[in-house]
Amino acid sequence: MSDSGEPPAAGAIRAVDVIRNKRDGHELSRAEIEYLVRGYTLGQIPDYQISAWLMAALLKGLSRAETAILTDTMLHSGEVLDLSEFSAAKIDKHSTGGVGDKTSLVLAPLAAAGGLVVPMISGRGLGHTGGTLDKLEAIPGFNVRLDAKRFREVLRACGCAMIGQTAEIAPADRLFYSLRDVTGTVESPFLICASIMSKKLAEGIDGLVLDVKTGSGAFMKTEEDAAFLAELMVETGERMGKKTVALITDMDQPLGLHVGNALEVEEILEVLRGSGPEDLRQLCLELAAWMFHLGGRATTVALGKKLAAELIQSGQALGKFRQMIALQGGDPRVVDDATLLPHAKAALDVVSSRSGYVRAIQCEAVGTACVILGGGREKKEDSVDPAVGIILHKKVHDRVAAGETLCTLMYNSEARAGLAKTLLLQSYQIADSAPPPRKLIHRIIPAVQES
Repeated sequence: MSDSGEPPAAGAIRAVDVIRNKRDGHELSRAEIEYLVRGYTLGQIPDYQISAWLMAALLKGLSRAETAILTDTMLHSGEVLDLSEFSAAKIDKHSTGGVGDKTSLVLAPLAAAGGLVVPMISGRGLGHTGGTLDKLEAIPGFNVRLDAKRFREVLRACGCAMIGQTAEIAPADRLFYSLRDVTGTVESPFLICASIMSKKLAEGIDGLVLDVKTGSGAFMKTEEDAAFLAELMVETGERMGKKTVALITDMDQPLGLHVGNALEVEEILEVLRGSGPEDLRQLCLELAAWMFHLGGRATTVALGKKLAAELIQSGQALGKFRQMIALQGGDPRVVDDATLLPHAKAALDVVSSRSGYVRAIQCEAVGTACVILGGGREKKEDSVDPAVGIILHKKVHDRVAAGETLCTLMYNSEARAGLAKTLLLQSYQIADSAPPPRKLIHRIIPAVQES
């Protein structure tokens, strides 16, 4: 639109007009959004103008139609994988991020063992949240930088592959995200939606299961904000012809008991053997159930959950994980011998100063403590120590005695351990009574009705 509210003539679009239109709350046309995204991707529009537009989009919001167009334009700014050679349904899962959230490492081999194709393109950790790629790279030799040809070969051989975003996948998103990171516009749910969905849909998938976290360790602190983002992503996926469902899940405390890259690999191996922490195990089964349902492998979610449990019990899911590790250059012996994973040199117990019940854990602080130990990154260029992390012994609702261990730090630096210990002591809230129970899965926003 121009200042008069009329769409601009072909070839007459200017970045400053698009900025003004969004600043004034107008809905942008496809032509305007495509002009902005393509112009910036090609280096024809400067950072300062895109920064202004991003702030306008944050403050004024985007319509559902604008969000879908932005997603579609970012998606087609680079290569969109064509996986039509695979007859099985192509289904992926994405989490909005949290502390101890390691479900992807279970779900990719589990879904593949059940006959789905899982072309999972994941990210690295930033800030207090962990990243799937960092966890995978804790496995000696594991290569997350496969080219498209090798990616297909691994998919063909075992049904799942887990890699990082390539230069060819949604390059516009990479550029926009870098700018959002330094302009205070990361939090916009519309921009988050376009970023996530453009990368995921570029995988050539048929369906997507979204795990939208809410709570103190999530980017979306309130359930209301998480539900808004979930609904936006589900609608965007549906507009683009993909089966999409979102589960809003709890991140008011870490998921599972291990936080830190190699430690989390150890824990997912437990889950793939049929044990592991109950919350992590149940969430993996629920997410896998929806993957099987969307992929047509189960007519109901309940049957999908039953299938997932059987594939774990039989050892097929663990065998698929071993196969994927070997195909991506990793040492498959870690599946049977976790001592081959990186291990920290020292351990330090964090003990409770009083008796009572764990009433709350400030989840973001636990993630930050792991970053302090070296297990995460504050900036994208930071390196990560795969060996360090935190083992939780007490979680919310647990009874604790004075002097009893709340958690254990696995560390390689005394100075870092001291800082992390102080933060963890502050993150635990001990009270005389246990808090009311909090559901692991708050609600489900399905795009398909369970039959």
